[in-house]
Amino acid sequence: MIKEINLAVAAHIAYDEQLLKQEIAEHLALKPTDNFLIKPLRRSIDARSRNIKVNLKLVVWINEPVTEDDLGIYYKEVSNSKSSITIIGAGPAGLYAALRCLEIGIKPVIFERGKDVQARRRDLAAINKEQIVNPESNYCFGEGGAGTYSDGKLYTRSSKRGDIEHILKTFVYHGADDVILVDAHPHIGTNKLPKIISNMRETILKNGGEIHFHSKLIDINYKDDKISSILIEKTLVILSDLPEKIGGVEGSGNDNHTAVEHACSHLILATGHSARDIYELLDRKKIAIEAKPFALGVRVEHPQEFIDKIQYSCHTHDEVVSKRGYLPASSYSLVHQAKGHGVYSFCMCPGGIIAPCATSQEEVVTNGWSPSKRNNPYANSGIVVGLELLDFEPYKKFGALAGLQLQKEIERKAWQSGGKTQTAPAQNLQDFVNNKVSNKLIDCSYQPGTQSVQMTDVVGKMIGATLQQGFKAFDNKMRGYISNEAIIVGVESRTSTPVRIPRDKTTLQHIQLKNLYPCAEGAGYAGGIVSAAMDGVNCVNAIAALY
Repeated sequence: MIKEINLAVAAHIAYDEQLLKQEIAEHLALKPTDNFLIKPLRRSIDARSRNIKVNLKLVVWINEPVTEDDLGIYYKEVSNSKSSITIIGAGPAGLYAALRCLEIGIKPVIFERGKDVQARRRDLAAINKEQIVNPESNYCFGEGGAGTYSDGKLYTRSSKRGDIEHILKTFVYHGADDVILVDAHPHIGTNKLPKIISNMRETILKNGGEIHFHSKLIDINYKDDKISSILIEKTLVILSDLPEKIGGVEGSGNDNHTAVEHACSHLILATGHSARDIYELLDRKKIAIEAKPFALGVRVEHPQEFIDKIQYSCHTHDEVVSKRGYLPASSYSLVHQAKGHGVYSFCMCPGGIIAPCATSQEEVVTNGWSPSKRNNPYANSGIVVGLELLDFEPYKKFGALAGLQLQKEIERKAWQSGGKTQTAPAQNLQDFVNNKVSNKLIDCSYQPGTQSVQMTDVVGKMIGATLQQGFKAFDNKMRGYISNEAIIVGVESRTSTPVRIPRDKTTLQHIQLKNLYPCAEGAGYAGGIVSAAMDGVNCVNAIAALY
């Protein structure tokens, strides 16, 4: 007999295999002689009361052999395929576009401006320790994209945009723990993602696809309504510096550049939300782009134990320790309308780290990430203000790049106020709400260091006042949220792109160029790893429909 059941059980039971089996045996009135095995299908935590429950959806095999699941993922050898798709960017959209190509027999050719995922580590260390930003290799640029070294959250509300289960199964196929198929808010962790990304690369290469690192798109040639070719700037390197088994790779950190023209029949542009040079290129080439609303603010950090106390209804340290024996580090999601703008939490990282995510030397940008165990002592989250096109009015002379110019100016102010290094402007949270410069900043996970400032001077009066109202509202929802045991660090400005590359809703083709497919976050059509991956798949499917 095989049964699918739904149960709500105490948290300490849900995370203990033996106790859970006893609960199921009682629920199904099984006999002591019955042999049964269980497999969780879905798991979510309900912490609305002190008696925390975990909602489970399970399949139970009773006196039956267990049937193993087939992930249903198969790739074709495409070395000799007559069809190919050129992909700019090796983030989640670009990699999943390439993997989808393999599934349907089309050869993918990826050009990535940055380095492979392992080599990126050295440049991230340079930002944190030496405060040196490599504009081509950083938290945003390089194999795996921004998500690789900023958490790997896989939760999305975009269920209508594609097959989320297939996206998650592809991660499992390439080495992710299959618990991501079960948890309501799946998460891989920055410590585990690089290996998974490199496994995806191996799949693409061994099946005949191409990946070219250190290969930056610098020009687009088109006639009438079609792209004929693109110009790729490559940086030459010493071959011994390259990781093994990476094919078609040129480029490293020296000044030996060469430009190569590449003909392409279909171009997927999946460059991510921080490739400002791409927006400027499109604008210069008279290829249609448009300004887009985005959000900007700060990153706030609390002790993780404080968040756990609130979310898990604990009154003492011992209670927190007890519940954290079987529960994960808790998170939160907050939203408020203030002064005509939305204020909300963004990319909340339990047990996480605040990271420096600038893509050029004269700017300061923050983001957050967590390891797979989410076991660092701090919890951080972006708290941002949703900006509308009307807010870009002072920058209207920049046309479609108006929001981008606003973003640039605030990031540069953050750099200047931090001392013209990657030291970030910061303020204790209660001081910020009370318009008081902090005499002494509390400790913080942001490794390059912090500088006490009046944060409103960095983000501007409107954004600063709106954030203050939002924090006050959040304190009503989570008592004690505002305190000087919490710190804000600026600026959180890369929540999404301030530019959209418009496309047809049905064909996904650019409204002007019929073989250009603006894709994922960089084009304004995704908001995270999973939604970006789905958009990459959708773009390949749209192209395949033409063959």
